[in-house]
Amino acid sequence: MTDTAREGHFVQSLERGLAVIRAFDAAHPELTLSEVARICDLTRAAARRFLLTLTDLGYVHTDGRLFRLSPRVLELGYAYLSSISLPEVAEPHLERLAAEVHESSSVSVLDGDDVVYVARVPTSRIMTVSINVGTRFPAYVTSMGRVLLAAVPAGVLDDYLARVELRRLTSRTITDAARLRAELARVQAQGYAIVDQELEEGLRSMAVPVRDRHGGVVAAVNVSVHASRTSTDALRRDLLPPLLAAAARIESDLRVTGSSPALRAV
Repeated sequence: MTDTAREGHFVQSLERGLAVIRAFDAAHPELTLSEVARICDLTRAAARRFLLTLTDLGYVHTDGRLFRLSPRVLELGYAYLSSISLPEVAEPHLERLAAEVHESSSVSVLDGDDVVYVARVPTSRIMTVSINVGTRFPAYVTSMGRVLLAAVPAGVLDDYLARVELRRLTSRTITDAARLRAELARVQAQGYAIVDQELEEGLRSMAVPVRDRHGGVVAAVNVSVHASRTSTDALRRDLLPPLLAAAARIESDLRVTGSSPALRAV
């Protein structure tokens, strides 16, 4: 949205307040006033006002020098998660899938240029970062992200590819927009995506779409494996059938509940 389009309705102070909340992450669970000001490009005085307001509201705790988020911030995400039944519907099917294939399984939706995990059943820790509900990764470099990107309208995908920074996260990461476009076309045609050590060395993942009653892609479900023990051929041969079956069961339950979480345009 342009600055001109924002005139008359855009509340910049709300934008900045949300930026202060987003400044905290797994790498920065505690921040000083100066650090928040730097990360959010705010003056120290402005950062102080936002932090103290969030403290008064119960979203931030402080010992007088360091600030950290409180559990109350979960209420902000819960409003979204509780408005759809996707996580609740998906979880038992992820548990069944994980028990069947002995690998971690997740469901994600597209939010902006990222995928956001809305349900997850881990079986082992195979990434250097911990993945939980709410974890975000760039869509272009994940199997679930590619399934979701392959489903967006052509014009939306054009805009995405024109603006996204395809950063090289490993030696295998696709960083060329034309190559990524071709890969997304292949994903759309074959009905699944495999990402081989592009997000992190040693990690392979495979994802398939979850569709609503109208056939639209509303989410993606995946399994992730360690490259040392599961080849890409084994992914297709051994794990794709149970993964597709799990997606079909989720879709069936979504039709019963009437839930149809929207695929968010990038």
